[in-house]
Amino acid sequence: MQYSILDLANIYQGEKAKDAFQRAVSLAQLGEQQGYTRFWVAEHHNMINIASSATAVLIGHLAEKTSKIRVGAGGIMLPNHAPLMVAEAFGTLESLYPGRIDLGLGRAPGTDQATAYALRRDPSRAEQFPNEVAELLTYFHPVDNQRIHAIPGMGLDVPIWILGSSLFGAQLAAYMGLPYAFAGHFAPAQMKEALRIYREQFRPSPYLEKPYAMLCMNAIVADSREEAQYLFTTMQQSFTLLIRDDRRLTPPPIEDIESFWNPLEKRHASSMLKLSAVGDKTDVKAYITELLEEIEVEELMFAGMVYDREKRLHSFKLLSEVMQEIQQENQ
Repeated sequence: MQYSILDLANIYQGEKAKDAFQRAVSLAQLGEQQGYTRFWVAEHHNMINIASSATAVLIGHLAEKTSKIRVGAGGIMLPNHAPLMVAEAFGTLESLYPGRIDLGLGRAPGTDQATAYALRRDPSRAEQFPNEVAELLTYFHPVDNQRIHAIPGMGLDVPIWILGSSLFGAQLAAYMGLPYAFAGHFAPAQMKEALRIYREQFRPSPYLEKPYAMLCMNAIVADSREEAQYLFTTMQQSFTLLIRDDRRLTPPPIEDIESFWNPLEKRHASSMLKLSAVGDKTDVKAYITELLEEIEVEELMFAGMVYDREKRLHSFKLLSEVMQEIQQENQ
């Protein structure tokens, strides 16, 4: 069971994007030390508290500041870009940091409609997502008589993942024989069905012989259950603010979350955050162990928005210890 990190490069209150990048580097370096397999960042636009909009640029910075952990996109929203330019960008990254770059692809815009228009995004391109994934693959693995090539990119082994939070991504990844990552950290409703469909419908391909599924979930680990729940209120507030369409920088934790949200907001945010392991090491280990008895995945990826920099690093250190214990018990 491999385990990895997803970071959104959140900008906290009183900070600038540079601070978010510095925290991302610190977490990637800790992940490398603690045995995490990969460190991914995601493309978002026009979100005041997320600094990972120029995703490929940030990946290069993170790769430069680490030495062996895989670094990649979770993901690039492909309809926002020409597939050739994506291949060239990630071909450049793979050339600079060989054997360390991942490319996860999503079909959502990663933003609102007005910003999608500013990106010159044609809404109908989402329907062309399978064709554009196939086109992108040909830039890394050219076919006979191909006239257009990605340079750099052509002939390079950049693993391409299909990301999704519904059944569509699972079906596409299975059909194309690609690895699949399910976004359970914000949309867990179809997790079991999507993972089942991916595994049952998977067709071996030149890229992957057998299914490889990754589940992204939330996890916050602290020395006590009470502290972890307190730290978790930052994520609870952030999802509530998203529901309200209230755009502001990521807030610090609060003592009384019940006074922050109303019952409807609580129900909605808690549904989105359902797949969250929060507590001390014992609590989190029990949660993950029970989850792995219900689903079959090759890898877990963890998101964990903790406001305090040192407590965030400590959380991911404790989480690594939990995963190592689970690994040892399953040997």
